[in-house]
Amino acid sequence: MPIPILVQGVTEGIASIPYAWDILKLVPWALLLAALKYYFGGARNIADRSMHSKVVMVTGGTSGIGASAVHALASRGAQIILLTQHPPTDMFLSEYIDDLRATTNNQMIYAEQVDLSSLHSIRTFATKWIDNVPPRRLDMILLCGSTNPPPKKKTQLTVDNLDEEWMVNYLANFHLLSILSPALRVQPTYRDVRVVFAVCSGYIGAKWELGKVGEAMAVTASAGAGKYGKREKNAAAAAAAAAAAGGGEKKGISLYGLSKLSLMIFAQSFQKHLNSFKRPDGQEPSTRVVMVDPGFTRTPGFRRWMTGGSLWGLLLYLLTWPVWWLVLKSPEQGAQSILYAAMGEKFAKGEGGWMVKECKEVDVARREVKDEAAGKLLWEFSEKMIEVKEKEGAVRRAVEKKEKEIEEQAKAAAGTGAGTKEQTPGSRRNRKGK
Repeated sequence: MPIPILVQGVTEGIASIPYAWDILKLVPWALLLAALKYYFGGARNIADRSMHSKVVMVTGGTSGIGASAVHALASRGAQIILLTQHPPTDMFLSEYIDDLRATTNNQMIYAEQVDLSSLHSIRTFATKWIDNVPPRRLDMILLCGSTNPPPKKKTQLTVDNLDEEWMVNYLANFHLLSILSPALRVQPTYRDVRVVFAVCSGYIGAKWELGKVGEAMAVTASAGAGKYGKREKNAAAAAAAAAAAGGGEKKGISLYGLSKLSLMIFAQSFQKHLNSFKRPDGQEPSTRVVMVDPGFTRTPGFRRWMTGGSLWGLLLYLLTWPVWWLVLKSPEQGAQSILYAAMGEKFAKGEGGWMVKECKEVDVARREVKDEAAGKLLWEFSEKMIEVKEKEGAVRRAVEKKEKEIEEQAKAAAGTGAGTKEQTPGSRRNRKGK
């Protein structure tokens, strides 16, 4: 059909074709729209390698950029271990993994329950991993887990009474890698091991003030130390207790930028920590750290932040969606730089600690990232915070366990009393006994 139309346009003129001029007027705009879409889509990853037999541990791999990266790596044969908040028996998680196995033709996809908002959950998993004999193979750790609450939202506390942004975006990664460090150092020197940090350009404008962490956690101090006896079982209960004490209504204390800056500082410090290890065989370390800025992407986290967590915000987002579709990357496009860091040949050797954006190595925009003094201060600050919070968590769990045992004993005693029927003097059984 197109050929006869072209012939007619050549022989009889364009005016003989209905609506031809109207269509031709729209062609430049369509080409401009396509060019803008291609430009805002960012660079495309051209690096590729076989991922068969590679063991990849992923946080934040069930949605957004992490899910796209997981799909691409699994399609290349990688064995994926998803660290998720929900247990592997969760119905939705189980269906997600089944679908992922079917679409990638890869059955080596599993899930482990690791709640990034809980220090105890992270330690339980990581300790079990490094206690394995012989040491388990680990080729890559992909850290995509992140949270960005809507602006002006009330301070959210985790089960350990830590700021949610600080905990999930930074401290969880510090805690996980600190424990898994021996598992990375023990990998053979010929194995290409990579730790990929998904960061954000929000670190550029952040103020390097660790005191802001204590300010954001002031709600915890105002709630008082006696709350551990009240059996707060989750962050919502802890936040409610803080609000009752007058601190839970505090708004505008966002640690997102600081958490991302701290994550990059830790990434550099962690690379130096790995490089300083002297292997028994005298070989160079096999693990290298790569930081990746995927760019602005239409992820569920971005949608949550843009809508402000409200229905009116969601309606406004839907009305302006064509704009976001044009200027923001899709999760698949955002994952390109992560895939480049995971498969690029240049990252197999060297000192590590690279920064990648738009599928090319770039320099960091903050001097604190490579400052050894800042890295040492942050490391000590994080270790002390984890030590204090883990002790508090152990006390809280012990109290909750004791109270649960008392409740069970009370229920058992009540059940025994109800099951024992008291004989009255005039009952038939009593008269027969006489």
